[in-house]
Amino acid sequence: MQFQLTDDFINQIEILIAKKDGNALRELLNEFHFADIAELLEELKSDEATYLIKLLETDLTSEALMELDEEVREKILDRMSPKEIANELEEMDTDDAADIIAELDENIQKEVIDKIKDEDHAADIVELLNYDEDTAGALMAKELVKVKETWTIAGCVREMRRQAKNVTRVHSIYVVDKEGKLKGRLSLKDLLTVSGKAHISDIYIPKVDYVTVNTDNEDVARIMQKYDLEAIPVVDENGVLVGRITIDDIVDFIKEEAEKDYQMAAGISQDVEADDSVLKLTRARLPWLMIGMMGGLGAASIISGFEAIFLTYPNLLLFVPLIQATAGNVGVQSSAIVVQGLANDTIKGNIIRRLLKESLLALINGLCIALVVLLISHFAFHTTYLESISICIALISVIILAALIGTFVPIILDKNGIDPAVATGPFITTSNDVFGILTYFLIAKLILGF
Repeated sequence: MQFQLTDDFINQIEILIAKKDGNALRELLNEFHFADIAELLEELKSDEATYLIKLLETDLTSEALMELDEEVREKILDRMSPKEIANELEEMDTDDAADIIAELDENIQKEVIDKIKDEDHAADIVELLNYDEDTAGALMAKELVKVKETWTIAGCVREMRRQAKNVTRVHSIYVVDKEGKLKGRLSLKDLLTVSGKAHISDIYIPKVDYVTVNTDNEDVARIMQKYDLEAIPVVDENGVLVGRITIDDIVDFIKEEAEKDYQMAAGISQDVEADDSVLKLTRARLPWLMIGMMGGLGAASIISGFEAIFLTYPNLLLFVPLIQATAGNVGVQSSAIVVQGLANDTIKGNIIRRLLKESLLALINGLCIALVVLLISHFAFHTTYLESISICIALISVIILAALIGTFVPIILDKNGIDPAVATGPFITTSNDVFGILTYFLIAKLILGF
């Protein structure tokens, strides 16, 4: 049965914590899944959550810590000693432990590492901290199962049993040479069906997908998605096997990137949460709102430059919101598709061909929308024939222009190493509002001759 966190259960835990009834809490919670423990910890006060972390078994709490929201985890770690933090890190895979260490203040990072009893584990954590944050080296874990190509099957099985004790999940068995360079991988079926006297070199599969420690995280995600991999080995500049990246790490990375892109598309310039302070939320939102304001003022100045038109053709003013809204919507649609394609690495080929395709699509959409607007404007708003024609031609032009901007801008940003997600949302909406209004009045002036 799925765990349900209720108010009554939370109250029960809070009462037991207040009584310092450790035995009852251990009996109640030690059989829970670490994700359920994490859900409970996020509902408790920081001191109560810290009490539970110190009370329960570290193999449970170490996993729960990694499931917590970063701010909640930070408050708990602030209440723990370097020794207590080190105890938790000893139960974690090296990649998770490195993430925790990176969140700590620099003045206690070394102290925590010095408290880790397993020197090899500590050394592996320090190694991961030295890689650039957005590379495979920082994302990988050191825990894996590897065997040498010269071993016999019987010796291989013995060594695998020894190594597997330190690996949470054995996704793959990697084959290396005497220098530790990646040679291939082992099929579990082949391993179980051949003679124990055979050698690994006789049965291993030489073809194996891998990445280097300097491979960008987004490229790692694309490779694992393309080839449907549960894990991928990581090698250094010399081809030596140094770690592996598992699917859960990539899912976490993709989730973080999706959240960041979603916020950026909504005009939020920093990574924020709903529970963040008003000041932090203001700093994240205000820059794009200011850009939107400048765009609005720009559109207003354009309208003021055509003030004389409203005396002769007042009906044109009624369709300004339609022009702005349509331009913004078309631009956002086009940019969203392009940004998604760039993220999935599915946009290839000539930019001109992409722009021509988007222009044709925009023309078809523009003609359909213009036909509806033509009928409504003439019969509902009683516009003249020339006014209706002006509005419809301007609308088609604005839709094509907005589609081109929404397609061209993210591609150019991506080619210059800028996150194309910045091209969606307020940026595209604001720019298309300004260009849309300008196009609208220029076409009206050309047709109506004012």
